[in-house]
Parts: sequence; C-alpha cells; structure tokens
Amino acid sequence: MTDPNRITLYYSPQSRATGTRVLLEELGAPYDLHVLNMKAGEQRQGAYLAINPLGKVPAIRHGDALVTEQVAITIYLGDLFPQAGLTPALDDPLRGPYLRWIAYYGASFEPALIDKFMQREPAPITQSPYADYDTMLGALEAQLSKGPYLLGERMTAADVLWGVAFSWTMMFGIVPKKDVFVRYAERMTSRPAFQRINAADDEMAAQHAAAAVG
Repeated sequence: MTDPNRITLYYSPQSRATGTRVLLEELGAPYDLHVLNMKAGEQRQGAYLAINPLGKVPAIRHGDALVTEQVAITIYLGDLFPQAGLTPALDDPLRGPYLRWIAYYGASFEPALIDKFMQREPAPITQSPYADYDTMLGALEAQLSKGPYLLGERMTAADVLWGVAFSWTMMFGIVPKKDVFVRYAERMTSRPAFQRINAADDEMAAQHAAAAVG
C-alpha cells in the first residue's frame, strides 16, 4: 500500500534542493528522489518544465499537491510533519516570526544576493525589495546574535533553510564570514542530516559530471 505521506522531491545535487532534502531528513519524512542532471540540461526539458515552468529545483509532489518555491516548500513540509517539532503551531507566539524569517529568505535575501553576485546596482531604496544589502544583512545579524537559532533557543525548519544558505553563500564569498554567521552555519551543517546529504551530493554530482562529459 502506498504511503499517502510519501513525498517526491525533484532534485539536483549541490543546488537549492539540497536544503529541502536536509529538511526532509530532519523531519523524518518518507520521500523519493526524482533526480535531474542539471549539467545535462534535464531541468530545461519539457517533462520537467511541465512540473516547474521556471526549470528550477526544488519542487515536491505530495499526493495531488505540487509545490514549487523553496519558501513554500519549507512551510508546507514543516506543517505536514508537526510531530518532528520543527514548526510552531498556529497559536504559538513564534509562528509569526517563523513565517517572517522564512519569507525574508525569498523576498529579501535572495534578490540582494543576486544583485551582489552580478555586481549590479540595486534599485533605489524606496523601490528595492531589500532596502540595501548592508541593511538586509544587518537585520539577519541582529536576529542571529540572539541565538543559538533564528528564533532563540528553539530550532525550526527555518534554521535548515538558513543554515544551508549561509554555508553556501559564505563559501562563495557573497556573504562575509562574520562570527555570528559562521557559528550559525557550523551549528546547522554539523548536524547528521546535513552531513549525510552533503556526502551523497558529492557522489551524485561527480556521477553527473562524468555523465555530462561522456
């Protein structure tokens, strides 16, 4: 009998989908991978564009529900497996801040990072979705300094999203290696779930690279 809670994760190694897979592991969620070789351009082929017209991962399917966008996926999965304790309930005072900082990732952090990476001038502060880069990052630094997690003493699904994000962006030099960011990223990436997926990603990425060359 098929498990109605089983998730299909549309996936490529060493991409934004890595954080979603780590979250699934942290939640103890049953899932299957639908792997796309992005080096071979599989994410731009018709079969996957029918899943996500933007040709991006992650995406998940759960029963009849198809969910794209990393922020939406994080919220959806956390709520789907409340027994894991990584999601504040609707009547929990932390629910609002939890949603705030997950949304902040997609609405402010990502646009700021892309402008920074592309060395583009941001929009005027009154039109910019993130004010300016230093202000955007300063708000995160202030929040994380209350630590050890984004919402203080309690780890949530938001920390999986942000921990992986800080690890990658500091590695590529887009986010400065400030002590508070480094400690936070290390706290999250030292967890067994991240370690398992990181090792699996390395192996899968090497296979994809070899297949693309071949």
